[in-house]
Amino acid sequence: MTAAPRLVRAVAAQPHWHATDFTSAAAFRRWMRGQLEAARPHLAPDRPNLVVLTELNGLPLVLRGGAWALRLRTFERVALALFLARLPRTLPVLLRERVSPVRALQLAHTDENTALYLRTCRDLAREYGVYLCCGSAPMPRYARRGHRLIRAPGVLTNQTVLLDPQGELIGVTDKIHLTPDEQRGGVDLTPGDPAELRVFPTPAGDLGVAISLDAFRPDVIGALERQGCTVLLQPDANGSPWTAREGLPPDPAHLRDQPVAWLESSWQVTSTSPRIRYAVNPMVVGNLLDLTFDGQSAITGPPAEAPRPRSYVMTDPRPGFLALTPWVEDGPADQLRQTGQQLAAGSGHPRENAYRTDTLCADLTLPPTTLTPPVPTPHEEALRALLRGETRPARRARWPLPLLLLLPLLLLRRRNR
Repeated sequence: MTAAPRLVRAVAAQPHWHATDFTSAAAFRRWMRGQLEAARPHLAPDRPNLVVLTELNGLPLVLRGGAWALRLRTFERVALALFLARLPRTLPVLLRERVSPVRALQLAHTDENTALYLRTCRDLAREYGVYLCCGSAPMPRYARRGHRLIRAPGVLTNQTVLLDPQGELIGVTDKIHLTPDEQRGGVDLTPGDPAELRVFPTPAGDLGVAISLDAFRPDVIGALERQGCTVLLQPDANGSPWTAREGLPPDPAHLRDQPVAWLESSWQVTSTSPRIRYAVNPMVVGNLLDLTFDGQSAITGPPAEAPRPRSYVMTDPRPGFLALTPWVEDGPADQLRQTGQQLAAGSGHPRENAYRTDTLCADLTLPPTTLTPPVPTPHEEALRALLRGETRPARRARWPLPLLLLLPLLLLRRRNR
């Protein structure tokens, strides 16, 4: 007897973020809850619900407690001010772990911010009864030692966490292919290891995660395909105007309109893959200080299941989109490029920051799973213990302020010997 196919409701969030959403724990919880509240009308009572949030939705937690610095207006100036204001914690990390100032700033409070991020997502998964792809956040690598979590020095990856409706951790995936803005000249993250890519079988699908640029890369998609992925999750935060031209590694000189380039991710995967039937690609929008984020969220599937022709702006209509957020307007390409610049940070135009938010949903029909859940990594076991309240991060000593003030003099004296 052939087992019946599984029905799943997939929901993708396209939220608008502001720097003030991240300056306190309460503000962050409100922002995250707002996305689940927007998803609530789309949740199905008779099948598993899979809610997918956006990439780097935990990155701005570095601003927590730093509302005073927002008046500096650019991310670079705000980060420098926070680094100096938090010197008793940031400088020891910089010197002890030999990382850049921007990575030291993130690592200095990463234990508290990671706990806030994960517990917020856990509570939302439980309350709304959903399988939750939390989006992604810069997080460290942990190991458990008794009742303590030990953080690997210097490591900070762009991580997606999957939770079940009881708030239990299913698995973690790191982003492998980092954009230039995520590398040393930007937020300075650690690339993930391709050998650690895994597929997680759940009642909501055999889930594989390809964060943003990873969904464009054949090595990532091929690895997930070989492991039996049926639903691809592509959390995204596109850090530029949607209608601008871009060139991404490995060929940055090959400039294309961004919507044209995006057809090479989720839509292409589900239109050509013999195994990956569906993909969920939520995108965050909004100007975060001087940074611009824009895009069109989508849920894609086999062309036969989505025959209605439609597509991103600046591209020809085509089948394969089960659900798609319209952009703020449609029209000739030159007009759309101009509108994209008007929306962008610092434009001074009346339409600045007037992006479109949305919540998409689609029903997925999936074959029964034949996969065995992967063995949890030590990092996943550590995060599970954190979410269950069984552990707490190890304390790291702060350096007293007088020592910090003397340190430059001591280093200068040593150099002059």
